[in-house]
Amino acid sequence: MITVAIAEDHQSLIDGIHLLLKYEEEISIIGMVNDGEALLELVRKKQPKVILTDIRMPKIDGIAVTKIIKQEFSHIKIIAFSMYDQDNAIKQMIDAGASGYLLKNSPLEEVLQAIQEVAKGNTYFDAAIDIAAIIDSPSSTTKKSLLTKSEREILNLIGQGKTSSEIAAFRFTSVSTVEKHRKNMIRKLGLHGKGELLRYAIEKKYDF
Repeated sequence: MITVAIAEDHQSLIDGIHLLLKYEEEISIIGMVNDGEALLELVRKKQPKVILTDIRMPKIDGIAVTKIIKQEFSHIKIIAFSMYDQDNAIKQMIDAGASGYLLKNSPLEEVLQAIQEVAKGNTYFDAAIDIAAIIDSPSSTTKKSLLTKSEREILNLIGQGKTSSEIAAFRFTSVSTVEKHRKNMIRKLGLHGKGELLRYAIEKKYDF
């Protein structure tokens, strides 16, 4: 079961998301609040698996509350749900620890997809966001936050010159799983092929 908390200061939007999700058997909405302070209180009491939060909220904004929540509960996944598509806002949420970013003009069905993906440990970004361009910046923190723990571990092994077969044996997993992680990292980091991933891994070895 994916337990979800929603923080949004427009009640009509909360109602719409609730209507969409309440019939999903794998999802349970455990709380809906209208400001960052109430979200923090809710999270401390119920510890949802996924949080969907606006950025601009009363009392504590989404960026600040994301930082606090991730410091206290690193396992909780957070998706930003905002009308702001500026690179700076997106970067700040990623750096704060968000696993996804959706724009409010997105179809509500995409909210469901984003929740499912981040619950699995993946990231999810609105199709309208050029995430590759945003992370292709001096901010290594932003890039680091895009990768899952498994991906960071595999990236280190790639930087050590390990092949997919060697990594699979080391991690007691299949070669196809390692290859899938490679493809995901190439996409997330905005790289072009295994050669660029290898160069990136060598440059960033042990940074992650």
